Formats: sequence, C-alpha cells, structure tokens
Amino acid sequence: MKFGILFGARSYEHEISIVSAIALKNVLKSEPVFVFCDKFREFYLIEAKDMKANFFSSGNYKKSKKLLLKNGGFFAGGMFGEKKTEVDVFINLIHGMDGEDGKMAALLDFYEIRYIGPRLEASAMSYNKEITKLLAVKAGVKTLKYEVLRRGDILNLALPIILKPVRLGSSIGVSVVKDDGELEYAQDVAFEFDTEVLVEPFIEGVKEYNLAGCKVDGKIKFSIIEEPKKKEFLDYEQKYMSFSSESRAKEADISETIKAKLKESFERIYNCGFDGALIRCDFFVIDDEVYLNEINPNPGSLANYLFNDFEETINLLAKNLPRERDIKIDYQFINSITSAKGKV
Repeated sequence: MKFGILFGARSYEHEISIVSAIALKNVLKSEPVFVFCDKFREFYLIEAKDMKANFFSSGNYKKSKKLLLKNGGFFAGGMFGEKKTEVDVFINLIHGMDGEDGKMAALLDFYEIRYIGPRLEASAMSYNKEITKLLAVKAGVKTLKYEVLRRGDILNLALPIILKPVRLGSSIGVSVVKDDGELEYAQDVAFEFDTEVLVEPFIEGVKEYNLAGCKVDGKIKFSIIEEPKKKEFLDYEQKYMSFSSESRAKEADISETIKAKLKESFERIYNCGFDGALIRCDFFVIDDEVYLNEINPNPGSLANYLFNDFEETINLLAKNLPRERDIKIDYQFINSITSAKGKV
C-alpha cells in the first residue's frame, strides 16, 4: 500500500502538522509520498530527505515540484505533460482549519481521491467544540457542563474555569482561570483565535485518558489507553513534544471496568459518522463515570504512539474506507424531452 501524507495548510496548527508528518515518516517502514500545503494553499511534492522542520520554516519547500489537484489525484507538470503522483491512499494529517473543518475532506471527495480521515459531516461535528457536545448527547456520552461566550457576554459558570476557542486544537488559546483578575486576559487570548469561546469547569487533578481507534471489517480496532502526563492541562508545548515522539505510550493502569466504559464511549462517538478515519478521543473519568473531553479527528502523528501495530492498523483501515455510490448519468431524461419536442 502506497500512502501519501497531506500536511501543512492555512491553520494555526500548521507547524504541529509538519511535526506530525515528520514523526510519521520516521515511524512508517514503507516510504510514503509527502504532499505539503503552504499558507497560500499551494501544494508541493516533498522528497523524503527534505522532511525536516527547517526545510519549511526557511521557505526552501518552494523549490520543490508544485502539484495540481485534479480528478483522481495530485499531478506534477513536466516536459512531457502532467504526471500523476502515484499514491493508493492519502492520509489527511492537516490539523485545525483546512484539515479538520471539512475543506480537505470535501476536496478529496470531489476529486475522487481515497483517503484516511474524517469525512465532511464528521469534520463539521468534531471541529466545533459546541457541536461536539451536542454529538455526545446524541451518542449517549456524558460531557462536562459548559457555556459558549461571544464578546460582551456575561460568564455564568463559577470559577475555576477553563476557556477554549470553539474551533481550535493543540491547546492554542486555552487558559485556566482561578480568580477574577485572570479572566479578562484569558478571554482576550481566546478571542484572538476565534469569535466564540467554550467555557467549562476546571477540575483540579481530574483523571484524563486518551484512546484512539478506527473501524475495520465492521468492528472498532482500539489502541491502548493512555493516561497522559500533564501539568494543569496539556498545553501547546506538551502536545507538540508528544506528537513528535516516536516512542510508544504506556498502557494506563486502570480497572477493566473503566477500560470497558472508555471503549464503549469511544465506539458510541465513532459510530456517529467517523468511518474512514482514525480518531483519538480524550476522556475524563470522574467518580468512575466517563466524560468526553474532545474528539481529535486527525490526531497528532495519527496517534501512532498509542498502537503496537500502527502500520498494520492503517493498512487495514485503507482497505475499509467508505466509497461513494457510483451515480449513472446518461442524459436519458433530457434526451427524452428533446425527442418529444422534436415530434411536436
């Protein structure tokens, strides 16, 4: 199976996406094709030897072959015409805007390109944290109480609280507020990245667990369950370092009952439309009850560090991707009208 990795794009999480792609390069035994999308949404074919962070930050990527997106794949121009980039399945590794908001899913579907990643509807549901809450309710999975603020709105939740931009990941723009003096600054930070801010109670020392998985042959293939090390919450730097890690995570030391509850909650979420994606769900456990924190539809480094058989997993997923129904267009209706008019 020849994989292509799509990364970069116009997103606050652009750099995280680059780090994810580099990590995946070092993990996969088979050498994938790398397609970089820059901030101008131009596509470039990146050679494996150039998959280093400073190749992108220096702008040297612009010397790489430019690619055009057309039906069936990405094409490079040449002296003898356009040549298709040979890839069986692409992996959508674009984090945040462009990758997780549905734009890339729509493009790939429109151009009939097979890919691992959330489809349009799943992207919309998981990109917006408020809609994710509504999805969880539909799925029968608990979430923390919350409110969504727009500029000028009055906060109703009691401190301490955590503020998050509604449409952003990687802990960008996230702040914990424990007293009134911190609130205005935290709101300013969050509103710098979005017009809406999700506010939840901040629970000191809450147990948090990460679980990834995908659907293969009609059943969920789970990763191990990880209890991430954190300070108050996983900040941008901690997530950046964990995404770049190539070592395996350790299985959380939890009861079989909690494991079963986490897996059941994950499956309920996944079955709400995430077929074709390898997702990671982050959960809280409070008084032995599971609460969804957030869904990561394109998790950092595709959550490879949570799997003991990652390459096998994505190969199996690549063979189980949803397919659009083939629509026959034969103009029979128009031809019949034309024929009828011709007889008049």
